[in-house]
Amino acid sequence: MVAPTAPDVPTTGPAPVLVTGGTGTLGRAVVHTLLDLGRPVRVLSRRPRSPLVPGGVEWVQGDLITGDGLDPAVSGVSAVVHAATDPSHPLDDVEAIARLLLAARSAHVPHLLYPSIVGVDVIPFRYYEAKLEAEHLVEHGGVPWTILRATQFHELVVSMLGALCAGPVAVVPAGTSVQPVDVREVAARIVGLVEAGPAGRVDDLGGPEVIDSTELAAMYLDARGRRRSVQAVPFPGEVAAAYRAGAHLTPEHADGIGTFAEHLAHRRW
Repeated sequence: MVAPTAPDVPTTGPAPVLVTGGTGTLGRAVVHTLLDLGRPVRVLSRRPRSPLVPGGVEWVQGDLITGDGLDPAVSGVSAVVHAATDPSHPLDDVEAIARLLLAARSAHVPHLLYPSIVGVDVIPFRYYEAKLEAEHLVEHGGVPWTILRATQFHELVVSMLGALCAGPVAVVPAGTSVQPVDVREVAARIVGLVEAGPAGRVDDLGGPEVIDSTELAAMYLDARGRRRSVQAVPFPGEVAAAYRAGAHLTPEHADGIGTFAEHLAHRRW
């Protein structure tokens, strides 16, 4: 059990925004975006304060699953951005948002923003099903809310391609495209929504391009300086079929600007 701690920086002036999962890919981007705008930030984490966290960030050590530390984390905040997630334990995500909502409701938190994923209501993938269940809890949790769905972050696409391209032949799912988005742009949209106040389910946010999996693999291999042939193979199952149907895409909301090629060009391997 994690012993809860009070925020390690006294709060004066404007109320802070609480970011759960503030050390993760999205959470870090949200924290930095808030700080760049001069907004006070509080992070809830299971771990002790990281030396990589910018100075001035309030830190509460606690646990979303047990509830330890939630009360001091949500006390006096102007909003909560719930960026914490664990794809390997999807049921924990549901438990976490339920506990967070109870604490936020008791503390009269005026706004909770939940980042979700395009296609969670269509793709029969257990993690996505848990995200959809979490959305429903947010909608009926008694805390004013906003839900933003986004497409896959560049970092996730790179990770998937690393696995698909690891062998002597790169094997990718046939007939499948991806719409990668820059996590910093998702963070910027989230912070803008925090500033605007509760808005319910808002428009999705997708990357600027829908790219076929074979082209993605070729781009990745070229960026890594690797020579591989790319073979597109039909992946079996309902999840793969949903991806082939484009359930994870939002071409009508291709509002992102940063391209996948730009991400690869600037990435530190």
